[in-house]
Amino acid sequence: MRRKSRRPASPLPQRRGVDPVHLRLPLEGPWPTVRDYLLERLAAVGAERIDTALRGREIVGADGPVAPDEPFRPGTHLWFYRDLPDEAPVPFELAVLHRDEHLVVVDKPHFLATTPRGRHVVETALSRLRHDLDLPELSPAHRLDRLTAGLAVFVVRPADRGAYQTLFRDRLVHKEYRAVAPYDPELDLPRTVRSHILKERGVIAARELDAPPNSESRIDLPEHRDGLGHYRLRPLSGRTHQLRLHMSGLGVPILGDPVYPVVLPEPAPDDFRRPLQLLASAVEFTDPLTGREHRFETRRTLAAWTDPHHWQDGSPSGA
Repeated sequence: MRRKSRRPASPLPQRRGVDPVHLRLPLEGPWPTVRDYLLERLAAVGAERIDTALRGREIVGADGPVAPDEPFRPGTHLWFYRDLPDEAPVPFELAVLHRDEHLVVVDKPHFLATTPRGRHVVETALSRLRHDLDLPELSPAHRLDRLTAGLAVFVVRPADRGAYQTLFRDRLVHKEYRAVAPYDPELDLPRTVRSHILKERGVIAARELDAPPNSESRIDLPEHRDGLGHYRLRPLSGRTHQLRLHMSGLGVPILGDPVYPVVLPEPAPDDFRRPLQLLASAVEFTDPLTGREHRFETRRTLAAWTDPHHWQDGSPSGA
């Protein structure tokens, strides 16, 4: 079996915590110049932008900037910075709760994406941490939705990434969430909800199918008042939007949810009112490298429970 060649180190540093784009030219092809290949490969970018980048020496190879008439050489590695989208700054603190040689654990605010994706690139937890902590190889150990606040775990060294990601993949991490949702006195809790969840690429909302369960959530209600419940949720599987979908299916959708039970129009990028009232409140696991027992707890609260008047008024939240 032919071994995959190792990618050389980028000659360009990260910019605001974001890696440069890497391309490797095909091993064969009809293109006489690098420009010809880029015009085909990056057609959506457009010839004008590509020509500007070549003239400005913005596209580089291992030996330096690529000239506008650079001949096509099969297998050549190229790097360049992507044009970053306009992003509304997320005006909330990303608090670091723990940092050692292996891990960084943070308390993420609502509205801040965990990793770059789509129109969220710089305004993400990963980009902020790479830049602010000077940890360019930092990577996420698991996923946490942009609209969900709370605990997120990152891995410092690439060599350790597999051990921690496997820990989360194999459900060896005890995770707890808190949520605020309507209180239904007829709802029998605690209970375990199981269903088959399907999340299709490009479709905002996941849905439940009449099929063998692939998801499981434990739902409890420690306290309630004034028609609201402060729920404790434990996902025993890791499907996208699992807790949100299961709560909605019980008839008590989480406050501030723009997708369940009904997909609402997307708010303006700088509208930070009424965040989803879902909080990753605790993570607990045995460190696969050191054997140390870890338990981390959020310092955040849910505004609809701790400050319901401001929540009802739609005042911007610091969560």
